[in-house]
Amino acid sequence: MREDIEKALQKIRPALQADGGDIELVDVVDGVVKVRLTGACGGCPMSQMTLKQGVERVLKEEVPEVKGVEAV
Repeated sequence: MREDIEKALQKIRPALQADGGDIELVDVVDGVVKVRLTGACGGCPMSQMTLKQGVERVLKEEVPEVKGVEAV
């Protein structure tokens, strides 16, 4: 599952990097993906929206076992 999540994150990464940020997979616990937003994304006031409407949506589409995404 972790490998599938990494592949899905590779699809998301270019959009984040275009805005000066990035995303790092920290852990997966019971279907909840824990990620760290870095660079410009780390302090962005829109990061929670990006996380839920962008990252979480894509991960759930690509990896059905994903139940949610949390920033750490």
